[in-house]
Amino acid sequence: MATTPTSPGRLCPDDGAPPERRGHIGRVLAGSLASGLVVALLLVLAPFVPPDENHVTGAALCGFAVGWAMLALLSARYTDQPQRWAVVPALVMGVGGVILLAAGDSVRTVLNWVWPPVLLAMVVWVYLQARRQLHSRTRYWLLYPVLAVLALAAIGGGYETLREQSDTAAHPMTGQLVDVGGHRLHLTCTGSGSPTVVLQPGGGDFSSVWAWIAPAVAAHTRVCAYDRPGRGWSEPTDSPQDATQVAADLHTLLQRAHVPGPYVLAGHSFGGLYVLTHANRYPDDVAGMVLIDSTNPATRAVPANARAYDTSSYDAATSRVAALAAAAARVGAARLIGSLGYGDLPAQPRDEIRAKTATADYASGWINEFVQANASGAEAVMLTGLGAKPLVVLTAGAETDPTHDAAQNKLATLSAASSHRIVKDASHIGLITDQRYARATTQAILDVVSSVRTSQPLPK
Repeated sequence: MATTPTSPGRLCPDDGAPPERRGHIGRVLAGSLASGLVVALLLVLAPFVPPDENHVTGAALCGFAVGWAMLALLSARYTDQPQRWAVVPALVMGVGGVILLAAGDSVRTVLNWVWPPVLLAMVVWVYLQARRQLHSRTRYWLLYPVLAVLALAAIGGGYETLREQSDTAAHPMTGQLVDVGGHRLHLTCTGSGSPTVVLQPGGGDFSSVWAWIAPAVAAHTRVCAYDRPGRGWSEPTDSPQDATQVAADLHTLLQRAHVPGPYVLAGHSFGGLYVLTHANRYPDDVAGMVLIDSTNPATRAVPANARAYDTSSYDAATSRVAALAAAAARVGAARLIGSLGYGDLPAQPRDEIRAKTATADYASGWINEFVQANASGAEAVMLTGLGAKPLVVLTAGAETDPTHDAAQNKLATLSAASSHRIVKDASHIGLITDQRYARATTQAILDVVSSVRTSQPLPK
């Protein structure tokens, strides 16, 4: 009986060898996930997507959903390893993205509780399905790492939601919330007497950071600490947080809270730019001032630069970065970064700061504030003088240099009644958080209060 010869390298259908694979599933997997990442980035940067957390996150999820959908479609069409399970992550991410894009803040609180367990369950299910159906090395070096990242995000998001819930109970607000026009700011005042001291914290900080100083000052006069938008217990706002806006908010806050002036303004770090701008815009508010290792203003006054960065694509790009930072905070990233800070403060305010700086509002607000640094510096230098109002300039001795010293000396020339004090061995943050050096800050504030009361010169 005649037989059909086989060509070299060709297997007979009945020789027991596995059938020849069709297509390359590894390339399809890599290409699909890469395409999803590219689409997500394009949507995040798209000008038609509003640059806030919900819309940016929703757009990114829709982009990732495209990648999973491509995997399901292309693997079935071009390979003999159809990965139909990929439809599930495509639907989960797509639906989640559409909900964020359509509903926004109205469903954020509910979603914070729902998405972590849903995502984690999806990751486990995808892992089991891929283990059975995906026969490629890319399963190990590409898919599994992606699933690990998603699992960490789910676990971190669940933990962050639980911690924020417990933090709310553990750190109740003191003082009051005051509407300053579209958002409410937290203000707490203690002690009695005049002039009232108003404490302006540094960049990213809020009222709890004054734990060593506020009680000591309150033993001698009235002292008020507050939180800028998105910090502490204050509500966030969309307005650019440059020095002029910060000063306007504080001026309105003190008026509506019925805190009588004029005040002794004490500003640390970035807070120094804010109180300088406040004194320029509202001179009747100011009885005296303490600059606590203040950020140095611009070197010269340029009126055209003294405005917030609130127009053009620059602001849109910044807002998108802030939105992504807020999204990262939702999965616990900010809590990891800030968990070791402020250890020199008493336990209660230290824990308040660590809890409040882990939130999405804080993350986006922090970026928006520091983006305005140059604008704030240009606004602060517009103050040409304080007359004879008492002014103390404190400089951290452990972290200074000739340029900073010169700028601090220049600040001391703003008043005919000034004192420039270098606190030996003190760090920039230590002037507030380290009890040893916070005493020097407290004394500087009390010296200005006493000078305002008695019209006597400041001690040198």
